[in-house]
Amino acid sequence: MPHILAVDDSQTMRDVVKETLESAGYQVTVAENGLDGLEKFKKNKFDLVIADINMPVMDGITMIKEIRKIDSEVPIITLTTESEESKKQEGREAGADGWIVKPFRPAQFLDIIKQILED
Repeated sequence: MPHILAVDDSQTMRDVVKETLESAGYQVTVAENGLDGLEKFKKNKFDLVIADINMPVMDGITMIKEIRKIDSEVPIITLTTESEESKKQEGREAGADGWIVKPFRPAQFLDIIKQILED
C-alpha cells in the first residue's frame, strides 16, 4: 500500500485529503507545515508527497527543496489555491512534479494520484 505524506496548514484540508486518499486504500501521514512535513519525511519512507505552498513556519517551496536534497526521486505534487504561472514555475524549479489547484474534486484528485504512483 503506497504511503503518502500530505502537508497543509489547514486542518480541514488535511482531513479532506486524508479521508479521500484513505478511502482509495492509501496509507496517509499528515503534517501541518513544511517543517513538520520535512521532519516526518526524514523518519519514514513515502511514495508520494502532497504539499501546500503557503504555510507558516516553512512554506511548501522551501520544504520541497529540502526534500529534494534527501530524495530526488519521490514524486511531489503541490496542492494549493495558487494558480499563477509564476508560482507553478517556482514549484517546478523547486522540484515539484505536478500541480493541483484547490478546491479539487476527489475523483479527479484520485485519478492524478493513481497516475503518478503507477508511473
